[in-house]
Amino acid sequence: MIIKDSFSKLTNISKLTGCIAFFINEKSEIIHLKKYISSSDYKNLSVLLKNKNKKKDLLSFDLNPNQKIILIYLKKGQKPNEIEKSGAKLTDFLNSEGTEVVHIVSDTISVNFKPDVIYEFLHGMRLKAYSFDRYKSKKNSNTLKVNITSSKKFNKKIYDKFKAIELGVNYTKDLVSEPGNILHPDEYAKRLTQLKKIGLKVSVYNEKQLKKMGCNALVGVGQGSIRGSYLVTLEWRGKKSNSKPLAFVGKGVCFDTGGISLKPARFMEDMTYDMAGSAVVVGLMKNLALRKSKVNAVGVVGLVENMPGGNAQRPGDIVKSYSGKTIEVLNTDAEGRLVLADAITFTEKKFKPNLIIDLATLTGAIVVALGSEYAGLFSNNDNLSRQIHAAGEKVEEKAWRLPLHPNYDKLMNSKNADMQNINYVGGAGSTTAAQFLQRFILNKTPWAHLDIAGMAFSKYAGALNSSGATGYGVRLLNKFIEDNYE
Repeated sequence: MIIKDSFSKLTNISKLTGCIAFFINEKSEIIHLKKYISSSDYKNLSVLLKNKNKKKDLLSFDLNPNQKIILIYLKKGQKPNEIEKSGAKLTDFLNSEGTEVVHIVSDTISVNFKPDVIYEFLHGMRLKAYSFDRYKSKKNSNTLKVNITSSKKFNKKIYDKFKAIELGVNYTKDLVSEPGNILHPDEYAKRLTQLKKIGLKVSVYNEKQLKKMGCNALVGVGQGSIRGSYLVTLEWRGKKSNSKPLAFVGKGVCFDTGGISLKPARFMEDMTYDMAGSAVVVGLMKNLALRKSKVNAVGVVGLVENMPGGNAQRPGDIVKSYSGKTIEVLNTDAEGRLVLADAITFTEKKFKPNLIIDLATLTGAIVVALGSEYAGLFSNNDNLSRQIHAAGEKVEEKAWRLPLHPNYDKLMNSKNADMQNINYVGGAGSTTAAQFLQRFILNKTPWAHLDIAGMAFSKYAGALNSSGATGYGVRLLNKFIEDNYE
C-alpha cells in the first residue's frame, strides 16, 4: 500500500464521503463528536456503540450510505510507540477494506495529549504501509489518500522529522529485501555512492586498497566470490565543531553460503539478509542527513559475499587483521566477526570516535536465547548500555544486555594464532562472538555490539511492519542519538 497524506483546515464533516476517523477515549465517550456530525447520526452512533465490542482498538460503523465512521481509541497516558501502533492498526484495517480515501479529524484527539500526537499516529500508519514488490509483475498499486483535517497549524518540522525516519527505515528494508543476485557487494557499494546527493560524504575502499591497508580478515571472507569486497564510510557533519563523531559499524555479508563450511540447503535463501547490520547503519545515516541532525556521525560498512569458490578461504587458514592481531579461521561460516574485526579497528583508528556501536546478524545462538523479541546487547561501557536499552524501550526496538567477561577469552584463544574465530568447546555462542569483537577495540573506546540475528527479518508481520525485513535498529539508534547527543 502507498500512503499519500495531506493536511487541511477543518471542513464541514457532513459534506465528506467515505471513511471518516475520529478519536475517542477509553471510556468510549463520544459527546465531543456532536459538533462534527448531525443529531440523527449522533443518536444512531450512540445506539450502535452500545452494541459493539469495545475491547477492540478501533470500531467502524456504516453510519449512512455515504459515510463509514471509524472510532479510534487513544487512552490517557499512552506512550508514543503505542500511538504509532494505533496508526498501524488503522492502516491494516483500511487495507483489508480496500479503502482509497480516509479523512482523519485530528481535533477529536483529547487535550490530554501533546500536539504532535497526530504526527506519531501518521508515522505508525506509514511505517505499516511498507511493502516490497519490486520484482512482482503485478504491483500492489493500492494507494490510500489520508487527509488530516485540523484547526491547528501544520507543523512541518515534526512532519519532516518523522518522514526522514521513515525514509531511513524503508531504505534499510529495501536493502535487506533485495535478492543476492541483485545486491551483491559491487552493486551495494555503487548504491551507497548515490547518497552523496543528500549530503553524506561517501568513501569506498576496494579490495586492492583493503589488501594494501592490511584488512586481511575482511578480504579473506570474500575471496571465494567473483564479486569484490569493500569497506564504505558514510560521514555526516551536523555540528560546526570538530567534535568526535558517533560511529556505527555494520556487517554487510550480501550472501552467506557459509563458504567451505557450507550451510545446509534448507533456508539458505534467507541468507540474503546477512547484510542487515550494514543496512541499519546506512538507513540511520540517511535519516540523519535528511533531517539535518545536529550531530557528527560516521557509518562504516564491510561489504562481502561468502562463497565456496576455488579461491575461498579454508578452515585452518590464518589471517592477519588490520589491528595486527592474527586469527585462525576454524569455521568459514563464522565470517561476520572477521568482517567486523577489521571494520571496528579501522573505525577506531581513522575517526577516533566518541563511541562505536556495531550491528550484525551475527549468531544463531542469540535467536535461541532471545527469540525475535530482543536483540542481544554486549558492551564495555555501562552508561552506553543503559542509553541503548532506554532508547529501545521507547520505540519498542528492544535490546537485552548479556555478559562479557575475561574468562570467556580462553574459549577463543588459539594454539596457532592470537585467537580463533569460533568456540569449539560449545556454549555461549553469542557471548564468545562478542568477546572476539571486543579484542579489536584497541584504545578503550566505549563500544556496544548489537546482535540482531533474531530481529532483522521476520516470517510474520509485526506491530509496525509487514513480514520480511523489519528495519530494526534505525529507530532505536535515532532515538539513542536524539535523547543523548542532540
